[in-house]
Amino acid sequence: MNRVYVCSCFGITEQQVKQHADSGACSPRKLASACKAGTDCGSCVKRIQALLGRTATPAAQPAAAQLAATEEPMAEAA
Repeated sequence: MNRVYVCSCFGITEQQVKQHADSGACSPRKLASACKAGTDCGSCVKRIQALLGRTATPAAQPAAAQLAATEEPMAEAA
């Protein structure tokens, strides 16, 4: 089996990203909560977004801003 690493900081493979997505981690933030991918150097954030079917954000933004920019706004409590 050929392993394609998405996040080398935490050793997360493309297959693991897909498994987490299938289990409900459908946003970069949820994926980060599930396996830490994208939370260290941030170089994998664009690849994570692509795997999750999201548009990549500009590389000039810090990793935390890239993750936050992909989240939908939360509905305010009534």
